[in-house]
Amino acid sequence: MDLGLSGRTAAVAAASSGLGFASAQALAREGVRVAICGRDRARIEEAAMSIGETALPIVADVSTPEGAAAFVDEAIAALGRVDILVPNAGGPPAGPVASTPIDQYLPALQLNLLSTVAMCQSAVPAMAERGWGRVVAITSATVRQPSPTLILSNTARAGATGFLKTLALEVADRGVTVNSVQPGIHATERFRQLYGDDPDAVDAVAEHIPTHAVGRAEDFGTVVAFLCSDQARFVTGAALPIDGGSSRGFL
Repeated sequence: MDLGLSGRTAAVAAASSGLGFASAQALAREGVRVAICGRDRARIEEAAMSIGETALPIVADVSTPEGAAAFVDEAIAALGRVDILVPNAGGPPAGPVASTPIDQYLPALQLNLLSTVAMCQSAVPAMAERGWGRVVAITSATVRQPSPTLILSNTARAGATGFLKTLALEVADRGVTVNSVQPGIHATERFRQLYGDDPDAVDAVAEHIPTHAVGRAEDFGTVVAFLCSDQARFVTGAALPIDGGSSRGFL
């Protein structure tokens, strides 16, 4: 299927590896020129080389609103415009409500909420002026089904989801769609750091997923690319779980 994205431009945050990288790679395969960022120069340059000549590496730290906005501004300067924005960032430290001090909340909100707000503020107004744009934010399945040990992520990413839904309504009549994707467990570098390559450990994790399989990062990227397509022009304000059925609620 031709997604109608050839010649478009994208800024994909935190894309040196994992789901950000997979999203950038999927967009590049559709003919999109992608600016990707990471904090480590060697890693982000290696990721860009792996994607191909249409990928532009940018060294940026999106853990603060200032760093997030700077990434988008640099991407616009390099590409001429940004048609597609994929906000993304790592997660804050784990912990339950009882043992998480109040001073950890602000960095978490900057990382997983305010960075998304800043990227959208830098990119979306110009999209709306041109009459075409796509925002697909990578959040977490814990927005839909909170984890008792991830209070910081639950709080910050839920806030980001509310912001994105509101933004979607504001720009829906101007050719800009705004959606989020909520990943469950995928076979990324982070997953391998946690579980290694031990098949028994992987099977044990997969046993708790209804599909009895861990997600593939490349499949996740394909979903992100589709949400950026012309065919998905009527999908906006959605928060889509990509978790193998792990979210058990109706909504």
